[in-house]
Amino acid sequence: VQLQASGGGLVQAGGSLTLSCAASGAVSTYAMGWFRQGSGKEREFVGAISQGGSRTNYDYSVAGRFTISRDNAKNTVYLQMNSLKPEDTAVYYCAARPVGPSNYYSTFASVNEYLYWGQGTLVTVSS
Repeated sequence: VQLQASGGGLVQAGGSLTLSCAASGAVSTYAMGWFRQGSGKEREFVGAISQGGSRTNYDYSVAGRFTISRDNAKNTVYLQMNSLKPEDTAVYYCAARPVGPSNYYSTFASVNEYLYWGQGTLVTVSS
């Protein structure tokens, strides 16, 4: 599956953005995740959503501010980001991991657990 992330841009601190991750094929059999990479930093986990969308998991740094959702009918995953801070500035990546029935409710937080990656979209938060 090919992933295309979009929706990044420049926003003031305290503002909001919604990122989208569109897949070239059906994502209903994939667990999905969002990661980010700041300048000079390693790629880090932001949040993840299970195959059916009933379970989500977030890094503590974004919990309560960011929300992941998915629309399997549209093959798209979203990352709603509120109360943005300058430290949220990074390139944001979506990722997909194929899962079987036994992992229907599972979420995954490690870069190494994902097989497919989008190209990234830049989010810049000004102070």
